[in-house]
Amino acid sequence: MHRFQIVVVLSLLAFSLAACSDGSAERQEHAVEGPMLQVLGTLQDGGAPHIGCKRPCCRNLFLRPATDRKVVCLGVTDTNSEGERVGALFEATPDFSAQLQEFQSKWEVPLERLSVFLTHAHIGHYSGLMFLGREALGAENVNVWAMPRLRDFLTTNGPWSQLVALGNIRLNALTELQPVSIGKSVRVVPVRVPHRDEYSETVGFRIEGPSNAALFVPDINKWDVWELALEDELAKVDYAFLDATFYDAEEVGYRDMAEIPHPFIVETLDRLKDLPLSEKAKVHFIHLNHTNPCLDITSQAYRSVVASGYHVARYGQSFPM
Repeated sequence: MHRFQIVVVLSLLAFSLAACSDGSAERQEHAVEGPMLQVLGTLQDGGAPHIGCKRPCCRNLFLRPATDRKVVCLGVTDTNSEGERVGALFEATPDFSAQLQEFQSKWEVPLERLSVFLTHAHIGHYSGLMFLGREALGAENVNVWAMPRLRDFLTTNGPWSQLVALGNIRLNALTELQPVSIGKSVRVVPVRVPHRDEYSETVGFRIEGPSNAALFVPDINKWDVWELALEDELAKVDYAFLDATFYDAEEVGYRDMAEIPHPFIVETLDRLKDLPLSEKAKVHFIHLNHTNPCLDITSQAYRSVVASGYHVARYGQSFPM
């Protein structure tokens, strides 16, 4: 064999070994990666484009749907005592199918090792459970965690009661401030928040990992009617995903907020304005209405939020826990 041929063969062999080695290392790194939190959705219940919306913000999305416009949802991964990857989705949204696919493809969590935590009974937060039923996935005993009123609502009202009766889901009881383990190192603590509780109570979640903790409050009436102080809750965590449904009163035409109570982003900014930048940087605004100007990263509203030291949550972001 000529010297040139030998060089070519050795080069190809080295390239092949490197490719195999790189893939193996990548898989090994993925296997040992610690608990993570992933943003799987950032929008208010109605999503975007929003039904009946004729504004440019929706018209363009009807023509060209955006894959990153999903209803509010977080995913969290951990490992169990056997070293297997486990996980949880926070909310079962109308975009549940795509969000589950995204989460499972990234973290390789099978359905039997997945839990779903629900905050309350408004459509963007629990209606995705329908995809676990016999008309769709026909799942078996997916663990769903809910507070007492919400559990009762799901058990006694169809079509949700059919999911329970057929064993598509297994309802588990949440108790305020009582932690639930996802795996061996991540705990979930439900925290009651005031909201429109027509069919269930409403909670946020404090998600506690071995290195970091996150607060998830996608829906609340106003910060000043919460029995807890937002500033105190911020101090307990490293990330805070907070209700940012509307930017200000102008966005909603100065309508009576008693009908749709949420803290405006500008109200949250004002409340936290005296905090150090290190605390402000924990805040990631989430649950944005389709009209919220902060969905547009070129808007003055978005720039103002970021310039003040805060963040607007983005689909696909991952955070170590």
